[in-house]
This record gives sequence, C-alpha cells and structure tokens, in this order.
Amino acid sequence: MGKEFKMRINYELKNARKLLNDPILLITIIFSLVVVSFFVLVPLWNIFLESINIGKRGNFVFSLNHYVSSFMSQGNFRSIINTVYLGVATSLISLVIGFFFAYASVYVKIRGKRIFDFIAILPIISPPFVVALSAILLFGRQGLITNRLLGLRNFEIYGFHGLLLVQVLSFFPIAYMMLVGLLQMIDPSVEEASRSLGASRWKVFTTVTLPLMAPGMANAFLLVFVQSIADYANPFVIGGKFETIAVKIYQEGVGNYELGVATALSMILLTMSITIFAIQKYFTDKKSYVTVTGKVSKDRELLENKNAVIPIMTILIILTSFVIAMYILIPISSFVEIFGLRNNFTLKHYQDIFRFTNRVAPIITTTNLSLIATLAASVFSMVIAFLIVRKNFLGKTFIEFTTIMALAIPGTIIGIGYALSYNRAYFRIPGTNFNIVPTLTGTGFIIVMAFIIRSLPVGVRSGMTALNQIDPSIEEASTILGANSVQTFFKVTIPMIREAFFSGVMYSFARSMTLVSTVVFLISAKWKLLTPEIMNNIDQGRIGIASAYCTLLILIVSLFMLIVRLLMRLMGAKK
Repeated sequence: MGKEFKMRINYELKNARKLLNDPILLITIIFSLVVVSFFVLVPLWNIFLESINIGKRGNFVFSLNHYVSSFMSQGNFRSIINTVYLGVATSLISLVIGFFFAYASVYVKIRGKRIFDFIAILPIISPPFVVALSAILLFGRQGLITNRLLGLRNFEIYGFHGLLLVQVLSFFPIAYMMLVGLLQMIDPSVEEASRSLGASRWKVFTTVTLPLMAPGMANAFLLVFVQSIADYANPFVIGGKFETIAVKIYQEGVGNYELGVATALSMILLTMSITIFAIQKYFTDKKSYVTVTGKVSKDRELLENKNAVIPIMTILIILTSFVIAMYILIPISSFVEIFGLRNNFTLKHYQDIFRFTNRVAPIITTTNLSLIATLAASVFSMVIAFLIVRKNFLGKTFIEFTTIMALAIPGTIIGIGYALSYNRAYFRIPGTNFNIVPTLTGTGFIIVMAFIIRSLPVGVRSGMTALNQIDPSIEEASTILGANSVQTFFKVTIPMIREAFFSGVMYSFARSMTLVSTVVFLISAKWKLLTPEIMNNIDQGRIGIASAYCTLLILIVSLFMLIVRLLMRLMGAKK
C-alpha cells in the first residue's frame, strides 16, 4: 500500500513538473477549475446552507425547519408526490412510444424513416412549452377539437392528464434517440441464430431483442424521468392545480420570497435528480448489455409482412402527424386573429411585436447573449474535453465529474442558486473597496454564464467521444515540432474534432435560446429574455403574440443551424 502511494505521489509530481514547463496549460487548468467550482458547486453549496439556516441578516442558525415545512405543508408535500407520479407515468409512456418508433425504424421496411429523426430534433429547436401551447389551442375551453369539432364546453386540459400528454410528446424523442442507436448496434446474427433454431419473430423479440435492450431501456426511462421532474415550463403553462416541485420552487422563491422553503425543495429535487443520474450512469457504463461491438456482421432482415407492416405504419402515421401538427399549429395561430374563434388571416401579432421596442428587445437580447454564450461554451467545452482526455493533472477527475454532473442539476436549481449566490460581491482586496468578483445578479454576464453551464455537459461529452477516437500521436507530433498546448489545440485538435465542435455550437445556441427554468430567476428590467416573455404572454392570455414569439424563436434557431451546417459543408469541401 505504501509503495503504491509513493508511486502515485511521484506520478503527480512528474505531471506537476510538466505543467510548470507549460504555463499556458497550467493557467487553462486553473481557470477551468475556478469556473467549474464557482458556477456549479458554489450555487449548490449556498442553496444547501440557505435550506438549513433560519438566521436573519447574515447570521447562520442551523435548523431543519425548512425541510419540516416542506414535508408538513400539504401543498409542498403534494407537489413532491405529484412530481414523482408524473415522472414515472411520463417515463413509462415515453419509453413505450420511443421504443415503438425505434423498433419500426430499425426492424421494419418502411419509407420516410428520416421523419423520425426530424421529430427528435423538434424539441431541441423549439421552446419547451410549445407542445403545451398547442395543447391549449386544440383541447382548451375554446380549443379547435374540444369546442369547435366536438362541442365540449367544459373540457379541462389543465391538470395532470394535459400535462402528461404534453410531457410525453415533448420527451419521447429522447427515448427514441437513445434506443434507435442501441437497436442499430445489435448484431443481426445474434437474432438470426435464434430464428434458425425455429423461433418465431415474436419469440426472438421477447427472448433475445428485449433482454439485450433491457439496460438501455432502463437508461432511457431514467433519463426521461430526470427531464420530467426537472421540467418547469410545461407544468407552469398547463399544470393548473397539479403543482410540481419545479413550479413550487419558483412560487416560494419569487412569489412568496420564502427562500428557506424554496431551497429545501431545491435540495429535495436535486437529491432525486442526482440519485437518478447516478443510477443512469451505472447502466450507461455497464456496456456488456450490448452483445455488439458497434459493427454488424451482415445486413438485418427487415420485417416486410403486410399484416404487420400496415398496422405499424398506420400507428406511426397517426402519432407522427399528431406530433408535427402540435408544432405546426404554433405558426398557424400566429397568423390568425384569435385561434378557434376568429380564424381570419392577420399580421397583427407580428406588428404588435415589432411596433414596440420593449417587445423587440427580448428577441435581440436573447439572440445576442446566446451568440456570446455559444462561442464561449463551444470553445470551453472542447478545452475541458481536451484536458480530460489528453492531459494528466491533479483535479482532472473533479473537473470531469462536476461538468458531467451539471447535466443532472435541474434548471430551477441553477437559477435559484445563481440568484442566491451572486447578489453580493466576492474577494474584496484588503484596504480597498474593490472586489475581484462584483455583484453579478441583474447583469447580462450571469445570464451568459447560466447559458454556458447548461450547455457545457453535452459539449464536453461530445468532445470526449471525438477525442477518444483520435490517435494522440498526431498531437504529440505537433508538440515535438515545437508547438505549445494552445497552438496544438487550435491548429491540430479542433480541426480533427470539428464535427463535435460544430454539433456543440448548434446545441449550445438552441439550448440558450430556448432555456426557461434557469433564466426566470435571473431576468431583470434591463435584461428581458424571450422565453420568459412568451410565458408571460401565455399567462395573460395573449396566445397570438406568444405564438408569434415562438415562431420567431424557432426561425432564428433553425436559421442558425442552417448557417452552421453550410459552414461545415464548406469547410469539408475545402479539405
């Protein structure tokens, strides 16, 4: 044991000496450690402290009263039960639908399979409450289906059933994207071996395919569950009296200014998310569930029997049409006066937006801050991925764990953590009034940092995956020829992982433009953002303006993605 410890110390000292010879790399590592600690861990620590503090005016008095209040209050405790119940129901139904789509895409001979990938992208490029808004337009009191077609006057879309419908339609693409990749990786010879022994296709499905997919399906279930319990926008828009923890945190923290209860609820939600994240990571790391190497030995025999294909196609067409209709309905409603009542064509809602500076400002502000955050997050995520995969240093495991863990932190918790942590200055220089870190609450900078932290985990994962597929000797050759770490990173590494880099760029921009739960705690009179403005219009019944805002947002994100893809194609052509 002592020998191993001594070897470890010598190894770390050797790495430290290497870092001292590369000051730029050393500064980059220190900067990364500081940013990750200050903008991920510090907010969580302050939330925890606030949740166990009943002291006033800066005095800390330990107490668990806020947790007791959270569980003893009927409304708060009910929101916890509601959140878990909704999460389980959403995950189960999303898993079934996602698996159905994935299985049809991989195992059934049908045309137009790319439409499934298109559906999977829709939740990324649109605000998280678009489906909720469409559900109101279709099934609300003045809804097209409930009121105009069926004549139902008292139908209630608000509440659990409406929220369940909306979450399933929003999150089943996540399950589909995970499961379709795993199904494609299963070697057809494994299933054909069973069929050659006389097993029917149904028998092969139940005894071979499903068991192979079980851990992957559990993984998809858990990921959808985390998305469901962390969802703020949909419960806010369509939840009605069915309250969830995320909405309750906002009500307690902003509406009632009960920060103690809000932070206690935040810690409960965080504990649920981190626990599920840890279980999900266990299934992800357990790679033995796929009797596949990523390569298939032969082409898969697709299902062509019309007795099976026709019913499958019918179900797929109905589900696909319904999902697409939910998204198309938004731009349609933006061009009619009052959807469902006065359906005459009008540009009034767009004119109302562009006529007033205070209504245009959220679009400009959100786009500008998103562009800044996208550039910073894309580069920073690749830097962290490079450090994790290519370098050895003290704190490497900490950076990797913290950045990936940020994926499991619900947006409402990041938002309330930032509002709580950065409403004061840090690190005052003795003898002066100068603070190294000024008060950040109410600034554009804190919104940009929220954007960066929310998109960072996906970018880091993407970069790590790409770097693990590249031989490090290429970068080592650059170092031998005299290039430092910065030159090697920008001139050698980035060009080799540009696919991952540009994927991160597109994801980061879309994520920043459509972020809701985090920024509702950070907006101010000076820094108004588009998604909270949309929710405000929905809350006040201005559905036409909200739809116009949503349409503009989707157009901006789609245009940005198109430009990035064209840029990628041009760079590929030059190569």
